Amino acid sequence: MERLQKIIAQAGVTSRRKAETLIGEGRVKVNGTVVKELGSKADPGTDEIEVDGVPIGKEEPVYFLLYKPQGVISSVDDHHGRKTVTEMIATDKRVYPVGRLDYDTSGLIILTNDGDFANTLMHPKFRIHKTYIAKVKGVPSKQKLKTLEKGIELEDGKTAPAKVKMIKGNKQKDNAIVELTIHEGRNRQVRRMLEAIGHPVEKLKREQYGFLTLKGLNAGEFRELKPHEVKKLRELAVT
Repeated sequence: MERLQKIIAQAGVTSRRKAETLIGEGRVKVNGTVVKELGSKADPGTDEIEVDGVPIGKEEPVYFLLYKPQGVISSVDDHHGRKTVTEMIATDKRVYPVGRLDYDTSGLIILTNDGDFANTLMHPKFRIHKTYIAKVKGVPSKQKLKTLEKGIELEDGKTAPAKVKMIKGNKQKDNAIVELTIHEGRNRQVRRMLEAIGHPVEKLKREQYGFLTLKGLNAGEFRELKPHEVKKLRELAVT
């Protein structure tokens, strides 16, 4: 017997955390009976488990790296009919994104049907570094960039120390290119950090996730992660 949220996550339906929400909302049935109690257990081999009326079955785990273009939603579906990252992956598996990139942000995002893997990478206590390249309005001073390195106060609390590097500043065009590396995953965090020092983002791209880069990919393209990359990500997450 295993916890119901773990079974749902391993089946590739969603992450374990989201599975807990589905259970609480009464959207999960075991052998025809709605189960709403967290911590409930089932036998994935003999019990019939349904999510939103659809029986689940354990899928082989798959792992993809996508170069997300701007104008694509980091979600499984979108009520407004906008294109989603899952539509860009050629697979018959039910994959979903690990974390999010804003609609207007391009760059590296991972998709999988492995709920445990996704949950591990997204857990706040694990510090996987993510590097962004931002084109900002104006040319930030060294002092302003130092405040980002030390951590800056936002409406949801102070940010952790970041690595910041000025790539290029153009006073004539009144803009600059800044590289920013963080390990947190707050909503629109990079944009809010740069706006907080008076230099709003004009364009943003995630260049790196841990040791993974976009090398060899153009916007809209994807590739499967190699087994050793998946293993290394797991090791990186728990160190």
